[in-house]
Amino acid sequence: MTGGAWLMLVYRVPGEPTRLRATVWRRLKAAGAVYLANSVAVLPESADSERTLRKLRAEIEGMGGTAQLLRAEALAGQDEVVAAFNAARDAEYDEVLSRCEDFQAELDKESEAGKFTYAELEENEEDLAKLRRWLDKIRVRDTLAAPRGADAVEAVERCARSLDSFAERVYAAEVNG
Repeated sequence: MTGGAWLMLVYRVPGEPTRLRATVWRRLKAAGAVYLANSVAVLPESADSERTLRKLRAEIEGMGGTAQLLRAEALAGQDEVVAAFNAARDAEYDEVLSRCEDFQAELDKESEAGKFTYAELEENEEDLAKLRRWLDKIRVRDTLAAPRGADAVEAVERCARSLDSFAERVYAAEVNG
């Protein structure tokens, strides 16, 4: 799949308060890291990943914990690590796909009810902007091209086309209003 190097963060944080562990987990999740074992997370090597993990390492030490940041290459099991990384991205893409279905259902509901108002249009424009920002964040983390990425991109574009059609109906309602 890929022969690239990985950055591995091996860490320990104090058991109490538990919010410390949760903070580290949230930061790693936001970066797109996957866990190979308890307190051992990896990211594909990149300058951005290195900055993120170095910053987190300093934060962990500030919590009274310890952390080591290593550059690693899988001698065996590379495909499994890549698969875990892509599965994490696909799970994120699946969430976007689900939200796209919700977005479309909301547009359909408003259309059926004849709610062609600027207020509804503005609300839906904000929702689409949120979807796009969320998708962009995932795509930045998706350095190994997870399979569901293309589906999520297409779904968001379908949402945009549906919103364009809804907007045309809002404008027509104003003219005919």
